[in-house]
Amino acid sequence: QVQLVESGGGLVQAGGSLRLSCAASGSIDSINAMGWYRQAPGKQRNLVATISTGGSTNYADSVKGRFAISRDNAKNTVGLQMNSLAPEDTAVYYCYGNIVPVNLRTPRNYWGQGTQVTVSS
Repeated sequence: QVQLVESGGGLVQAGGSLRLSCAASGSIDSINAMGWYRQAPGKQRNLVATISTGGSTNYADSVKGRFAISRDNAKNTVGLQMNSLAPEDTAVYYCYGNIVPVNLRTPRNYWGQGTQVTVSS
């Protein structure tokens, strides 16, 4: 069984910073892309940033220049450094991994349970 567990959410004032972390564990053969999505109340879940095994990154336009995604392939972790936070960044942030489990030959998408980020004005 594969699990993704996030940490690092919380309440911060506008202009502040937070760092999210996510660790993948369980029967993992390999991990392809990892990333972060977010979902604000009443809205759909949207991409924030992704990172490939080789370190190539992709960001939503709304976070470019403010957020930075990173990963540690040896530890199966992905992080998201969020700077210059604004109230519109308030959402539940979900960790994502495209992972090949040990007992399967094909990758599956796995999600963490989500962590709340609230930015006050």
